[in-house]
Amino acid sequence: MAAEVLSSETAATQDETPSIRLTPKAAEKVRQMAQHEGLGADQGLRVAVVGGGCSGFQYALSFDQRKDGDIVTDFDGFRVLVEPTALPYIAGTTLDYVEGLHNAGFRFDNPRASRTCGCGSSFNV
Repeated sequence: MAAEVLSSETAATQDETPSIRLTPKAAEKVRQMAQHEGLGADQGLRVAVVGGGCSGFQYALSFDQRKDGDIVTDFDGFRVLVEPTALPYIAGTTLDYVEGLHNAGFRFDNPRASRTCGCGSSFNV
């Protein structure tokens, strides 16, 4: 079953592919976390790619302030920030939040990933 995706992107990339999408459940969880942390409107969710993991790259999520050059996507009141160097690796990715009997967390559905690890936290393109 495909998840519904919020599509209120305000920034476009060179190839018109949105930098990242959030499902309604992921967007709500991010809002809850930002509120719990007491973050202001100047903070956004940074989605980054770092080297490592069993497949070559790992996703990294953090709250951060906008930096020069960031690709910014607005999701009804909060921003998602992506550095231009990460865009080739994650453009078009959907971020979801899943809950199960044993754990809960964010899940990335990356159409550019050619290989992912078993735990879903690292990938290769």
